[in-house]
Amino acid sequence: MKIKKYLNFVCGARSLEELWHGHVQQMGEFGFDRLIYGYTRYKTETSLGDPEDFVVLSNHDETYLEGFLNKGLYFHAPMLRWALENEGAGSWRIVQEMEANGDLGPEARKVLEFNQALDITAGYTVSFYSASPRYKGAISLGARRGLSQDAVDALWEKSGDDIVLMNNVAHLKIQTLPYAARKRNLTKRQREVLQWVGDGKTTQDIALLMGLTPATIEKHLRLARETLSVETTAQAVLKAALHNQMYVMDA
Repeated sequence: MKIKKYLNFVCGARSLEELWHGHVQQMGEFGFDRLIYGYTRYKTETSLGDPEDFVVLSNHDETYLEGFLNKGLYFHAPMLRWALENEGAGSWRIVQEMEANGDLGPEARKVLEFNQALDITAGYTVSFYSASPRYKGAISLGARRGLSQDAVDALWEKSGDDIVLMNNVAHLKIQTLPYAARKRNLTKRQREVLQWVGDGKTTQDIALLMGLTPATIEKHLRLARETLSVETTAQAVLKAALHNQMYVMDA
């Protein structure tokens, strides 16, 4: 897909699934067939936030995701640490140089050995620009098996600018699409009552507007807070908005 066609596709994507499927195909055309996209709005000096709140998209197999994500290897991954401190594109040659210089700690070495065991040895990482220190997004572009880092760097020299542009536009589009974090997707009723709260309506107002009792409205708000793992309704409204689960049109 040429870049103009790709950009038109991204702008017209109506769902996260549609966008991610097309993006995986596009990156595959460049030779990057194993991707992990991650985004958090809850980064601090010492933490990336609750993993349950991350936006994570990947086409890696379950074996890799179980080790890298579920068992927490990602937190010590050298290129993720690079992405937290830099913006733009970084060659995985950085890791090779760190290994050669003896600069990898024991946890980072575990990540390297895990990747090598699954033949994930060459690629690039794109770290996205952010206006807030609490927000961070990046995508890992793993090259297909058989490609060396030398070959990947040569490919990047030719097409890197287009690849970075495509990933940046995809990243911006992802932030506009509804995303249901694991075990945290609101029901239609929960979403509706939170939307009314966000519009400044009281419980009594919402009950009248929805034709329900105030007790039922309170029940939906309580369940929404539990679903989103927050303590207050104001926090629920904020988190639902950050996950693009409010003011969405049903298919």
